[in-house]
Amino acid sequence: MRNSIEVIGVIPARYESTRLPHKLLRTLCGKPLIEWVWKAASKASLLDDLIIACDDLKIKEAAEKFGAKAVMTSTKHQSGTDRIAEAIRDIEAKIVINIQADEPLMHYSVIDGLAREMVNDKAIPMATVKKKIEKEEDVNNPNIVKVVCDKNDFAIYFSRYPVPYYRDASLQKTHYKHLGIYAYTKDFLYTFKNLPSSYLEKAEKLEQLRAVEAGYKIKVIETKFESIGVDTEEDLVKVEAALLKEQQ
Repeated sequence: MRNSIEVIGVIPARYESTRLPHKLLRTLCGKPLIEWVWKAASKASLLDDLIIACDDLKIKEAAEKFGAKAVMTSTKHQSGTDRIAEAIRDIEAKIVINIQADEPLMHYSVIDGLAREMVNDKAIPMATVKKKIEKEEDVNNPNIVKVVCDKNDFAIYFSRYPVPYYRDASLQKTHYKHLGIYAYTKDFLYTFKNLPSSYLEKAEKLEQLRAVEAGYKIKVIETKFESIGVDTEEDLVKVEAALLKEQQ
């Protein structure tokens, strides 16, 4: 670990969940979901520090039991961004990686890729990740967010709709899935947090559109690694099967 904290990873962990109650403490292969997320993120070599930002003592106690650093935050936050902003308020760090607490399959190289991009280009305020979509059904699934980028790999738009629309059927169709992991400069995190909720954000229910609509650039890096967010019992089964396969 380097002496100064340049990059910090934060896992915002909310105890309550509408579709899958208390999902972060549900067990996968004998360990709570949040532990798998933390273990995967811990492998990233470019993180100077990694914390779990909790809103319930049950998560904090579980996190400390498996060796994680955890901090308590307010139960009133409306988003993971708000929770992270509270958690790092008094921490001296230049770059913040927002790591989703319900994606245990997120590969550590994705975190390192984001960190490297932000460290190497100080002009970038925010970055995220895309992966080429392989299955046709995923293109039309509104729960899988798509992203389109310009020639310099900055996001033009994020949508639940299958963008781009291919009017010419002869063209080779390529769609990219947006993976919900973000990097920000610490300064921009607070700028982003304080931006008013935007029209496009409300329409698509996608927080990152707030930054796009306000005119800020979001760098998008590509990964070959798939990730599955856990929102249902079916997701738990899929992720557990994937984790078992990794351990073989």
